[in-house]
Amino acid sequence: MKKNSKQPIDQPTAYSKRWSALLLLCTAQFIVIMDTSIIGVALPAIKADLGYTQSGLQWIFNAYVITLGGFLLLGGRLSDLFGARKVFMWGFAILSAASLLAGMAWSEAVLNTGRALQGLGSALIAPAALTLVLSKFTDPKEVNKALGFWGASAAAGGSAGVFLGGAITEWLSWHWVFLINIPVGLVVLYYSRSLLFKGSTKKGKVDIAGAVFATAGLVLAVYAIVSAEGAGWKSLQTIGLLGISVILFIIFFVIQQRKKDPLVPLSIFKVPNLSSGNLVMALLAASWIPLWFFLNLYLQQTLNYSAFNSGLALLPMTISIMFLMVGFTGKLVAKFGFKTNLIAGLVALTASLLLFSTIPPDGTFLLNVLPASLLGAIGMSLAYIPGTIASMSGAKPEETGLASGLVNTSYQVGSALGLAIIVAISAAKTNIEKTSGATDIMALNSGFQTAFFAAAVICVIAVIIAAFSIKTLK
Repeated sequence: MKKNSKQPIDQPTAYSKRWSALLLLCTAQFIVIMDTSIIGVALPAIKADLGYTQSGLQWIFNAYVITLGGFLLLGGRLSDLFGARKVFMWGFAILSAASLLAGMAWSEAVLNTGRALQGLGSALIAPAALTLVLSKFTDPKEVNKALGFWGASAAAGGSAGVFLGGAITEWLSWHWVFLINIPVGLVVLYYSRSLLFKGSTKKGKVDIAGAVFATAGLVLAVYAIVSAEGAGWKSLQTIGLLGISVILFIIFFVIQQRKKDPLVPLSIFKVPNLSSGNLVMALLAASWIPLWFFLNLYLQQTLNYSAFNSGLALLPMTISIMFLMVGFTGKLVAKFGFKTNLIAGLVALTASLLLFSTIPPDGTFLLNVLPASLLGAIGMSLAYIPGTIASMSGAKPEETGLASGLVNTSYQVGSALGLAIIVAISAAKTNIEKTSGATDIMALNSGFQTAFFAAAVICVIAVIIAAFSIKTLK
């Protein structure tokens, strides 16, 4: 009797289809990363259509990464408890529905809600997909090859997101940067049951309270920083929100100490390099994401590039990252070690940001954008994978899943908080310049320059921590 391809299949059959399954899982990783980058060149169009403020634009990005970062650990825990395939499919169902909401958004609140729900779906997809990748390959050579494709799909997602975002915004509308997820999601859901085996489950409880308190604390902290420019840094609103955020994080840590099955067992922080490595990864994100965010705005709002041309201008940077990560970073780490490459990458990224901090309002692509962006690509390519390795280098085999989740969480949290802080600094500088009589374009460009310089300062701090706190383990 012929087997129905839509029905669940056993593990041996699934193993025989492992390369087809890998293609499906890499598609998932591609979508998760693409959703962080595809909105960049669409920001000015969204601002004009829905009436966002300049500082409010960051919430289109932050709503996604905050929920993604806040629920990644919960996604990994659910995957252990209920099976990776089931959680993977839950994630894509949520992502597809959220993409429809975001694509049909008629207000800031609706779009931000859609983006937050996209982040929740991706938080379920990412850890489950990686678990499924590792479960399908047993031969060490195949594992390394599979992870190479996995890493390349992430880099390709970032690159394609920039280009596709420009093309879609230019030729269709910004709505389609979200709606494009729906047909992909439906295809993934259709083939998941025939290509992915169910996997094992475990007994235990879900620390939903821990995830909620951690995410709520992060959201309030970011909102307090974003709104501080208007309300005032010493205002009751800003101080109150930051105070409540601190209380929520304290409650989170108390929960982790007392829970039998905590979201984050605090003993994990005794692992060598884990704390310093996660801090470096958070600072890397806090400097890299503002570079990408403000470079998009500079190209369109200062140089008057169209959305499509802005995407083309950023393509050399993202393609370089993909090429360098897949082809060279692993070899360099094997030869020089993760610490040396991490520091070299952070120094290169700092230099890139300092170059961008001098961009003039009448700059050119070849002189002011391309060289600095390629230097930034080198920096990110050298730093990201070694930073991840450093964070997990001291973890025991049974701790690697949690350590991996913490690295991803630190990166996403650093993205959100770093962007919030630097947007506030940039907006304050722009307002100061306007009150002193500068033209709108000069004031805006001055704000961009300040943003790049602030990101460079954050990157310098990461260099210092990497140099003095991360150790090369034998």
